[in-house]
Amino acid sequence: MKRIILTLLTAFVTLSASAQVVDPVEWSYQVEKEGNQTATLIFRADIQPDWHLYSQHFPEGGPIRTNFNFNESSNYALEGSTSEEPEPTEEYDETFGINVKHFSDTATFRQKVKLNTSQAFEVTGGIEYQVCQEDKCVYFNPSFSFQVPAGASGETSGTGTDQESTTASSQAGDDLAGQEDETSSGSPRESSAGASPEVDSSQQAGIGGQDFTEGRSLLGFFLLSVVFGLAGILTPCVFPMIPMTVSFFMQESRNRVSGVVKALIFGLSIIILYTSVGLIVSLTSAGADFTTTLGTHWLPNSLFFLLFLTFAASFFGLFEIVLPSGLANKADKQVDKGGFLASFFMALTLVIVSFSCTGPIVGALLVKAVGGSVIEPAVGMLGFGLGFGLPFTILAISPGWLKKMPQSGGWMNSVKVVLGFIILAFAFKFLSNIDQNYHLQLLSRELYLSIWVAIFSVLGLYLLGKIKLPNDSDLKHLSVLRLVLAIASFSFAIYLVPGLFGASLSSISGILPPKTAQNFELQAGGDTAGGAASSSPTICEPPEYADFLNLPYGVKGYFKYDQGLQCARELNKPALVYFTGHSCSNCKQMQSQVWSNPAVQKRLREDYVLIALYIDDKKKLPESEWMKSDYDGKVKKTLGKKNAAFQIDRFNVNTQPYYRVLTPEGEAIGKPMGYTTKAQEFIDWLDKGVRQFQNQ
Repeated sequence: MKRIILTLLTAFVTLSASAQVVDPVEWSYQVEKEGNQTATLIFRADIQPDWHLYSQHFPEGGPIRTNFNFNESSNYALEGSTSEEPEPTEEYDETFGINVKHFSDTATFRQKVKLNTSQAFEVTGGIEYQVCQEDKCVYFNPSFSFQVPAGASGETSGTGTDQESTTASSQAGDDLAGQEDETSSGSPRESSAGASPEVDSSQQAGIGGQDFTEGRSLLGFFLLSVVFGLAGILTPCVFPMIPMTVSFFMQESRNRVSGVVKALIFGLSIIILYTSVGLIVSLTSAGADFTTTLGTHWLPNSLFFLLFLTFAASFFGLFEIVLPSGLANKADKQVDKGGFLASFFMALTLVIVSFSCTGPIVGALLVKAVGGSVIEPAVGMLGFGLGFGLPFTILAISPGWLKKMPQSGGWMNSVKVVLGFIILAFAFKFLSNIDQNYHLQLLSRELYLSIWVAIFSVLGLYLLGKIKLPNDSDLKHLSVLRLVLAIASFSFAIYLVPGLFGASLSSISGILPPKTAQNFELQAGGDTAGGAASSSPTICEPPEYADFLNLPYGVKGYFKYDQGLQCARELNKPALVYFTGHSCSNCKQMQSQVWSNPAVQKRLREDYVLIALYIDDKKKLPESEWMKSDYDGKVKKTLGKKNAAFQIDRFNVNTQPYYRVLTPEGEAIGKPMGYTTKAQEFIDWLDKGVRQFQNQ
């Protein structure tokens, strides 16, 4: 019973945490042939620090033991059981009341097979295992594949071996390890149409290291997409749309039936729009950078800035947003057709605004679409749209019920005003996107924060009744709720003040301009700890594009791939290529919570040559630096489009942040790293990359 409960719990943890947890075990595979009759299949497990992998051998009733399942084939037969080394650590497990055995750091498993053919063939199967830390355990079930070479090699048993290494694909639903396929350096400008991309299934946003489009049933893929759609609501780009949606449907619904119908139209529109995006990209090759362009171009950002300002002004009582009288009259006859149009427009607004944060998932699906698959992107986008739209639909229905509550007039207007302040604050995010992407340098970080301090201070005064707007009722007494909200508003404004002088404000850094947009910084250590010159140089010649691109916390690096690799060769250091974006909320969040760690800064300065490639920068490139992309055959003429196409061509992903360790020749080392807020996890990954580089 304990084993069943543990299996269910670990499976649940794996599904619910797959957006944050990367498989702590990196598997590598090798075939050792012994003449023409036998071969040994070798499984090597490299285990991350503080994790342990369980042995195959300890009593039943405990945690899940490591188990190797081989698919039957007439080409071979297993000889004996799978051995393991070194000797595992044995200790008493208080939870299960038995002695268990586990491995730390590394473990090697060997399975001897008898060969029944002299032809080359494949051995496939799956590994079932569990890895644990002090506070969590995660279950995985990846598949493996060995390529056994042809037997006409002439070796004799017991002499030299013919070794051939292979890497397993992560095809099982709970495996978070990406396929590792080392390829040529392939700079952004030199990428050839005939080159095969480096297959890499690492995602962001929560899909660290997992290609969730490989090897899954469509139903499982659909359900996972629904989960990610639900998670997308909590992203900083989408969250401010919640009060706007609620307020919009408060205003528009005249009766319960009309409100429910319009809410359903709103939800269905979200699903249809997301599904349509996948189909359009699949059928027209619109490009996997479609969502990036939509979320970073000045035109949609300008429109949404103006739209948010308009809604805020309306909620403050400056004017009323009403439908044309003709549409209103038709609404009285049957169903409010204006409501149809307005609901669809609100859904379209929500979908487009969300792209800058939901891109790590949506973009991964679009890469799959560009690769030629139509069904999976459509199913994935359908699931994502369903999970994403369902809560908004419920919220859209709720205001229809709320308006029927007695004495709703006065307090309902106060709710609208409060939401108006929040919408006004978030409007400046779109203005910041334009400023960062086009290097206008008009909205610095401290100016942005000053506006927010003013907005939330005025909101606090409004809640205390010190400010009265046109549609407000007389405030006879201050309720406890208003007092609590006023305290929260003033507290948030005070929290923002240190950011004016350079504090990271890590909890909201994803929706603020980056640290590099700070013109004035008053610090005594803190964020810039470790900023002194390192013992060894981290850059060679001055970086190109450094006049408008820079990195936070005094970290030095390059912004052009070829230039960074050249410096890595001169210094004989590994290169760390980092795909990021001006509008990437997760990138800014990770910089604030992870890069701010002095130990991380030290490694970035001393151990690597950092190459930061912005995928949304609008700088026009000279014709000599244009690049024709392999994945869509289009010529990329801006710095951002060129870097984005290089990421897709080389690594087959377009999510940010995305890190890869490379040799000075451009060959990838180890696994990728995506978004994380755990500094120690990133430090361990950086240290492992250095060790792998030194052991080559």
